[in-house]
Amino acid sequence: MGFSLTGTHVIFFIASVIIASAVSGVIIAVITDVSNSLSERGERVQEQLDTEFKIINDPDNIPSSGNYYLFYLKNIGGRELSTSNETFHIFIDGDIVSRANYNFSDSSVNKDEVTTIYIRNTEISTGDQILTVVGPQAIEDKFSFTI
Repeated sequence: MGFSLTGTHVIFFIASVIIASAVSGVIIAVITDVSNSLSERGERVQEQLDTEFKIINDPDNIPSSGNYYLFYLKNIGGRELSTSNETFHIFIDGDIVSRANYNFSDSSVNKDEVTTIYIRNTEISTGDQILTVVGPQAIEDKFSFTI
């Protein structure tokens, strides 16, 4: 006696169920990974959108105090900014200012608040200058001024 047509159908059915289960398992794993990646990227984009600041000085009248020029940085983003030499980098005319030559008046700035950046006057020569402040998430603001 041989294998009947029904026996062959049962074997093919079982094989197709096993293959479908394996394929659906792989698809579920891939979809989960893509979903997690999109969620993480969305959080990073939201963090970038919430991080924004602006230098609000008068470009023709930069105040000074002792050995420092004062620049005012306003947080116009949607979250608190940590202001330190670790989170912000300062450039004058494209040249980086050493961390020892600038500091902030506050360690953090809430939304719509202003902090002061103190930059040693030895870092800034007379004439037209461009101050570039690069903060968290590589957000930057450029400010042209005259000393």
